[in-house]
Amino acid sequence: MHITVCLTGQRADPWISGLQAALPQATVTAWSPGAPPADHAVVWAPPQAFFDTQPALRAIFNIGAGVDALLALRLPAGVPVVRLDDSGMAVQMAEFVTHAVVRHFREFDGYAAETAAGRWSYRRPRARADYPVGILGLGVLGQRVAAALRTFEFPVRGWSRSPKTVDGIDCFAGDDQLDTFLAGCRVLVCLLPLTPETEGILCRRTLSRLLPDAFVVNVARGGHLVEEDLLALLDEGHVAGAALDVFRTEPLPAGHPFWTHPKVVVTPHTAARTLRDESIAQIAGKIAALERSEPIAGVVDPVRGY
Repeated sequence: MHITVCLTGQRADPWISGLQAALPQATVTAWSPGAPPADHAVVWAPPQAFFDTQPALRAIFNIGAGVDALLALRLPAGVPVVRLDDSGMAVQMAEFVTHAVVRHFREFDGYAAETAAGRWSYRRPRARADYPVGILGLGVLGQRVAAALRTFEFPVRGWSRSPKTVDGIDCFAGDDQLDTFLAGCRVLVCLLPLTPETEGILCRRTLSRLLPDAFVVNVARGGHLVEEDLLALLDEGHVAGAALDVFRTEPLPAGHPFWTHPKVVVTPHTAARTLRDESIAQIAGKIAALERSEPIAGVVDPVRGY
């Protein structure tokens, strides 16, 4: 069994040594042009040339939860693409989103500005009941984030493409229920996969349906957000603030309005990072299962895009 590793912008050596230790019966090598065909591929942002020269692949493992960029390439017909189920990303996402929501709800940014100016002041406490949090996307990450927010007693609503039932969450599904879902949210968290259907879903039409003084958190993909629409709604006052971790162009270009907008908090796509050791263990386990002809979780539906 031969496993090839192709990681653009990341060091392949730790992945190769980790996979080799987990699967001692396999041969694990870094891909380069002219490399021999492999049985399984572990990839991140591979070039099209990688797939053009790997005709014998039986499975493609992406070292992240999002596969939109990978699916944009010409992939070998019938070869399953497998995404990470979690590998430590869910708890990181829950930390990030909860921090962003609590910081806004408790007005900690305002307190920081006042103390920096040498002012000792108080703000009237807000009621949690007035800050229902809506989560777009109720997969593994979305449900973990919802559970974390429920711990702090925020009302939580969730929306997904297909109907789901999650304890403690008001669940909505499908296009017919999207506007009803949005109308009951003061905080909106995007955790959707990026597909042709979800491209630009955070736009003037949807964000305008949120409760006044809304707060937007995007930790999914930059392509979900129509940036000009958010900026306009911030300046108009319907949206009170935003925490943005992902952007249409990354790194965020110098001079972009998000850098200096007083109502926007920017972080460099760091809400949930891939944890290498956990990911290697998961990928190795799935490769071993495939070798035994057993089913595995995380296989991407190319039609749905996740």
